[in-house]
Amino acid sequence: MRPLFNQFAKAFVALALVASASSARAERWTASSDDALLFDVRLNQYRLGDGVRGYATPAGTCVDFADVIIALDIPVRLDKQSRRATGWAFDESHTLTVDRVAGTEQTKNFSRKVAPDDIYDTPEGWCVSTATLSRWLGVTLDADTGNALLVVKSDKKLPPQLAAERRARVATVAPVFDLATLPHASAPYRGFKAPAIDVVASLGGVRDRSNGNRLDAQYEIYASGELGPVAYDARLSSDRRGLPSALRLRAYRTDPGAALLGPLKATHVAVGDVSGLSTALVAQASAGRGFVVTNRPVDRPQNFDRTDFRGELPRGWDAELYRNGQLLAFANDRADGRYEFLDVPLQYGQNRFEIILYGPQGQVRRNAKSVPVGIDSIPPAKTWYWAGANEDGRDLVNLANAPLMGRHGWRGSIGLERGLNAKTSVLLTGHSLFIHTIGRRNFGEVALRRALGPALAEFSAAGDVSGGRVLRAQALAEVGSAHIGMETIWVGGNFRSDRILRDVTGLHSVTVDTFFGNGRRGIPVHIDARLTKRATGDSSVELTSRASNNFGRMSVTAEVAYRDERRKFGPDPPPQIDAGMLANARIGKIRLRGEARFRLAPETKFQSATIVGEWSSGNSLLRAADWRAEIGFDRDLGRARAGLGYIRRFDRLALSASGEIASDGAVAAGLNMAFSIGPDPRRHGGIRVTSDKLASQGSALVRVYRDTNMNGRRDPGERLEKGAQISAGQMPVEQLTDANGEVIVDGLEPFRPVLVGVDGSSLPDLLVQPSTPGMVVTPRPGISVALELPLVSTGDVDGTLVRSGGGGGFEGVDLELVNSEGRAIARARSDFDGFFIFEGVPYGRYSLRILKLSADAARLDPKLNGVAIIGENSPSVHLGAVVAFPVEVLASK
Repeated sequence: MRPLFNQFAKAFVALALVASASSARAERWTASSDDALLFDVRLNQYRLGDGVRGYATPAGTCVDFADVIIALDIPVRLDKQSRRATGWAFDESHTLTVDRVAGTEQTKNFSRKVAPDDIYDTPEGWCVSTATLSRWLGVTLDADTGNALLVVKSDKKLPPQLAAERRARVATVAPVFDLATLPHASAPYRGFKAPAIDVVASLGGVRDRSNGNRLDAQYEIYASGELGPVAYDARLSSDRRGLPSALRLRAYRTDPGAALLGPLKATHVAVGDVSGLSTALVAQASAGRGFVVTNRPVDRPQNFDRTDFRGELPRGWDAELYRNGQLLAFANDRADGRYEFLDVPLQYGQNRFEIILYGPQGQVRRNAKSVPVGIDSIPPAKTWYWAGANEDGRDLVNLANAPLMGRHGWRGSIGLERGLNAKTSVLLTGHSLFIHTIGRRNFGEVALRRALGPALAEFSAAGDVSGGRVLRAQALAEVGSAHIGMETIWVGGNFRSDRILRDVTGLHSVTVDTFFGNGRRGIPVHIDARLTKRATGDSSVELTSRASNNFGRMSVTAEVAYRDERRKFGPDPPPQIDAGMLANARIGKIRLRGEARFRLAPETKFQSATIVGEWSSGNSLLRAADWRAEIGFDRDLGRARAGLGYIRRFDRLALSASGEIASDGAVAAGLNMAFSIGPDPRRHGGIRVTSDKLASQGSALVRVYRDTNMNGRRDPGERLEKGAQISAGQMPVEQLTDANGEVIVDGLEPFRPVLVGVDGSSLPDLLVQPSTPGMVVTPRPGISVALELPLVSTGDVDGTLVRSGGGGGFEGVDLELVNSEGRAIARARSDFDGFFIFEGVPYGRYSLRILKLSADAARLDPKLNGVAIIGENSPSVHLGAVVAFPVEVLASK
C-alpha cells in the first residue's frame, strides 16, 4: 500500500503545481509605474541611442522592443496592428519573424513557439524579456538594474560598434579648433619644379549595321608644374583617330591668402586658356584664350544660390552627391578620371553636401563640405572684384582649325561687390559679349543682396545698349523644417544674353525641400514648379517632385516630372508626365544600382531601364580584379544591351577592359589605361609612376618621428616611426609609414587647406601620441609638400566637475584642455556624476575651460581653476573637484 500511496502523492503534487502555474498565468503580470525602468544601452565603451524603457517582471526584466530597434539601428519592422515583427539583425542572413497571432517566432531556419513570459503588452508596446531578445538578435543582453545599464555583448563587432568606432576615429582627427591657429607647412614658389603628368589612353572598336566597323584610339595628357613664382598647366587631347585635336595652356597663380599683385590683393590670376565669369542674368562661363584676375575667396561660388563640385573619380568608381541627406545626382566614371556636379542649387541655411565615392572592391570614400547661405553670404565691409576677357571657343594654340560653332568671339566682364553692412551688399558688373546671330552687345548688371530674418533675398536688373532690360527677384528662406526658394524674372525690350533666350519674356519658379520623419528613417522631399512665358504668347508649366528613402541596405529615389505647354495659336499638346526611379543596394559582395524611366502621359509606356552590378573577383589569380556587369533596355530605340567590364588597379597604373553587345547586332569593346608620372619627393631627381592622379591633385610627403627632447623638430638620433597611419582631414590614408617613417599622401584637393596629422589609435604604444593635432597643408596641383610630425610620450588628466556651493556633480558639460599656446588640444564631456578624463595627452602644461556653447547654455563662467602639468614624473594628473561658477548677471533697473 505504501508504494501506491507515494505514487498518488506525487501525482497530487504535480497536479497542484500545474494548477498553480495555470492560476499564475491567469493572473498575468500587468505593467505598473512602480516596476518601470530606464536603461542606457552600452556596447563595450560606447553608448547607443537615447535610452531604452523597461519593466521588472516576476520572470525577470523586459525591455521595450521598439526602443531597442532604434538604439541598435536594426532593420526590423514592428507592426502593432498585425502584431508581427519582421526584418533582420546585424546581418542579412540573420532574419527574424515574430507572429504573436500565431504565437511563433523564427530566426534564420529555427522556429519555436512564443512562451507566455517572452513578451508582455505594456502602454509603450511590446516589452520583451532580455533572454528572448538575446535569442532573437543573436547577441547577449544583460540588464544591470543597479546601474541602469542594458549591456550588449557579442563575439564579433556589430555594425553599431563599427559605426561608433568610425565616429570616434573621425573625432580624433577632426579639428576642434580653427585651422588658422595651427602651424602651416610651406612650399615656396622657387626655381623650376618638374611637371607631373596624368595620362588617360583608350582603344575601342565598334561594329554595327548602320556605321559598319570603326576603331577609335584616343588619349588625354594633363601636365602641371611651376616655374619660379608662376604655376602652369597644359592639356593635350586627341580625336578618335589618335591625332592631336586640342592643346590648352595656362599660366596662373592662386593664393587663398589674397597676397597676389601687391595692393590688388588678388586670390587668382591666370593668362592663357581660361574660364570666363558667370552672373545671374547676363554672362555664362565660357572657355578660351584670355586672362582673368579676382580677389574673391577661392572656394566661394560666384552665385549665392548655386555651386559646383569637381573632383577625382578613379576608374571603376561611382559618385553620388547628397545635400542634407537627399540624393541629388549620380556620376559614372569618365575617361578623364573626374566627376563634375555643376549648378547645384543651394538652400537657405547650412547646406551640408556629401559626395560618396563607391569603389569596385566595396570601398567607400566620403567628402563632406558645408556651404552656408545666409548672412555669411555677404562680405561685411569688404570689396571683391573680378575682371576677365577671353575669346570664346578659341584656344591659345589652335591645332584642329575646326570651324567655330555657337558662341564665339571676344568677351569681357568686370565687376565689383561691396558689403555695405552685415546684412546688405551691392554688386555692379559690366559685360561685352558676342552673341550668335545678333553680334556684339554691351550690358550693365546690378544686384542688391539683403538678409531678411530667416531669408536671403537678391534683387537684380540688367540692360543692354539697344534698350533691352530684365528684372529679377530671388529669395531663399528656411521656414520650420522646409527650405523654400523663389525666383521671378521679367524680360522686356527684346533682351537677349547667355542666360536669357531670345523669345523668353518671363521665368517664375518655386522650390520646396522638406523632410518627413526623424533621423535616418526620414524621407526628404523636393518639389520644383516653374512657369515660362514667351514672346509668341506660348507658355509652359513644369513640375518636378523627388523623394528618397533608405530601406536597410537599399537607397531609393523616385522622381515625377510634369510638363504642360499652352500655345497661343493652334491646339495645345497633351500634358507630359515622366517618372523615374534610382535604387542602390548591396547584396552580399555585390553592389547593385538600378535606374528606370517611365512615360505616364499622354500614354503610359515603359521607356528605359538599366541595372549595374559590381563585385570583386574571388579568384586568387585575379584577386586585384573587379568586375562590372550592366544590362539595359531602351524602348524608343527598341534595343537591349548587355556589357561586362574588367578593372584592375596596380600601384603604377589602372587598366580596364569592357565589352558590350546589343540586340540589333552591334558589338563594342574597349581598353582603357590610366597612370601618372611625377617627381618622387623621397629622392631628389627621382621619378615615380602611380595610378593616382598627380597633375590635377596635390600631395604631401609625411615623416613621423619620436621627439624625445620635445623641441618640435627632428634631431639626429631621434627614431623614425614605422606603421603609423596618417589622416588628411577626415580621410585616413590607406598606406602606413614605411621603415623610414615616411608615407606619401596623394589626392589632396588643390588650394583647400587640410589638416594632416597622425592617427593616434594606429600607434602600437598607447603611451606615445602626436604632440600636435598636425600641420595644415594648402595643396597645389602637381606639387608635393614635405612635413614632419612629432610623437611624444603622453599621460592623462581627470577630475570631477562640481557645482559651486556644493550642488554635486555637473553632467553633460563639454570641457577643453588648453595648452600653453592657448590652443585647445582635446575635448571631454562630464559624466553623470561630473567625472571627466582626458586620455593620451602629450607631456606639457595645460589649463581647463568650458566650451563656449556649453558655458552659454548652462550660464557658466568658461574659466576653470586648476593647472595640469604632465611629465615623466607625473604622467597621470588628478585634479579632484573642479568648481564651475555661474555667470554673474547684473539686474537691470
